[in-house]
Amino acid sequence: MTAEYRVLNPGGRTAHFYRKEILNDLLAQEGCTGIRVYYGIDDNGEKELVLLGTDEGENDMTNLIVDISTPCPNRCAKIGNLNG
Repeated sequence: MTAEYRVLNPGGRTAHFYRKEILNDLLAQEGCTGIRVYYGIDDNGEKELVLLGTDEGENDMTNLIVDISTPCPNRCAKIGNLNG
């Protein structure tokens, strides 16, 4: 699937990295039972992911929204990489 994505989107972002602390902060919110990921476009026109917690009813919890990642390319995995 990742290879097909790269074929259809040459030169674009192929992955997003989030430190575990960010994911733990989302999940540590009172009542949070999951994480939803939205697609977005940043101020530079680049693809970005937007993460937020969800409650038991799978409703968005908007008091903590993560909208900045470490993208690949520029910082990609060197070992065990699905990007190559």
